[in-house]
Amino acid sequence: MGPEAVVVTGIALATALSDREATWGQLLRGKSGLVRAQPFGDLPPLPLGLLDPSGPVDLLTLTGRLGAAVLEDAGLTAPLGDRWGVAVGSSRSFQGNLERWRCEGTKGGGSPKSWPLVWPGSVAAAIAAACGTSGPAIAPMAACATGLVAIAQGADLVRSGHCDGVIAGAIEAPITPLTIAGFLKMGALSPSGLRPFDRDRDGFALGEGGALLLLEGREAAIARGARIYGTILGSGSTVDAERSVAPGLDLKAAQRAMDLAIARSEAILGPTAIGYVHAHGTGTALNDAREAHLIQTRWPDGIPASSTKGATGHTLGASGAIGAALTLLALHRQVLPPCVGLGQSAFPPLDLITTARPRAIAAALTLAFGFGGVNSALVMAAEPP
Repeated sequence: MGPEAVVVTGIALATALSDREATWGQLLRGKSGLVRAQPFGDLPPLPLGLLDPSGPVDLLTLTGRLGAAVLEDAGLTAPLGDRWGVAVGSSRSFQGNLERWRCEGTKGGGSPKSWPLVWPGSVAAAIAAACGTSGPAIAPMAACATGLVAIAQGADLVRSGHCDGVIAGAIEAPITPLTIAGFLKMGALSPSGLRPFDRDRDGFALGEGGALLLLEGREAAIARGARIYGTILGSGSTVDAERSVAPGLDLKAAQRAMDLAIARSEAILGPTAIGYVHAHGTGTALNDAREAHLIQTRWPDGIPASSTKGATGHTLGASGAIGAALTLLALHRQVLPPCVGLGQSAFPPLDLITTARPRAIAAALTLAFGFGGVNSALVMAAEPP
């Protein structure tokens, strides 16, 4: 008997378009949550995906909100116990808090001794405390691939029998002075908006948010009468190992991550027809060109694809988790979301979705690529498989 299938029975989502249902509805209508804002007076106004127009979100507040939401959606209550784990990452983690506390300290607002103790694993620890899990708690950091890596690791914990269930995903509050200044210096931020795969794309726009998935074994989920959004199939993760920021000059490592995810999916449930690709699609010149070539090479006859970052902004470490959540909703509801912000495609061979497209699909692929050439891919199937 092979390992038990890992299914998703809860989805919590927070984006610039609001919560899960509002995000999905607005996305299908082609709406964007990006607004021009200037949260920091010494930096220029930019299109940003803020959760609250009054200013950047507090990471721990957002973490608590998502933790409660994923339990409610899955029909579970805390404490979950010692057979449950957490795999939740954050690329920037508490950088925003540290910047704010440092600034307050230099202005006489307090000394470092008064600052709360936070570290990269604090997000996972906060989820564990809120949900009452005392099993493994892991907090991956893999740049913009963080969310997909966390979901893959969470699924492995369930599949291997280490846990009965895992809360997995990523949460990010990246709208900080240092983050904006750094990306401005790189020339990566668009002054006007995020247009994935568009002929006139000129960079990305930062967004806040996160997504948590509740993963558990399929038999246990069925036994308790849980709603099942879909099945986690195979994952693949590689690194170009060439440059600290830019991706590699070829597609070999990225192709391998995708091929691994597809091969592992077929090993779990047999040949699976992938009917949709949720692309990373950052709206930058290099990423979109490389990703378009990657998809076209793997599916020369075409496959429906879209990036949702034009609607949510680029949430860095949380982007893969948000992409996975939206891919699951597409599988569960059999509707493919549009590539918001796309006007005229720079890659005509790609079947880029411009309006919500009802489509019967059995499985879908989610992609994420991060600084340093980190590549991650995840295949999920509709329920029933």
